[in-house]
Amino acid sequence: MTAKPVEEIVIGEIKVSTDVVFSYVTGAVLEVEGVLGLSGGIGDTLSKNILGRENKYQGVKIESVDDGYNIDIYVIIRYGERIPDIAWNIQKKVKQMLTDVMQIDIHSVNIHVQGVQKDDEPTIQKDDIPEPEESK
Repeated sequence: MTAKPVEEIVIGEIKVSTDVVFSYVTGAVLEVEGVLGLSGGIGDTLSKNILGRENKYQGVKIESVDDGYNIDIYVIIRYGERIPDIAWNIQKKVKQMLTDVMQIDIHSVNIHVQGVQKDDEPTIQKDDIPEPEESK
């Protein structure tokens, strides 16, 4: 099974911009109790520092595979929370949202905990999520 980056997601005859999917996933993740924010991970850091490109939906990666899509989510968890419970809640919420609301076949939802921190340290919050660009 070969994974490849996704530009758009096809649902039957409907093509959905990945911006829309990223926005839904990011919103769902940030609604989970115990998640303080998203982290870009090493790939986003390298892209920003070396190539000068910044991923506007840092912390979420979507790849197409034979039987659906792989979703990788990079999160910062609130200090003192039970990490396995939060990871499970993120997986459940994202998979349910994508399958129920968008009818997308999900192969996996992988959670990568990039760190833990206290509430008073800066993170990416829901208000920081860019709105999806309109299709031309």
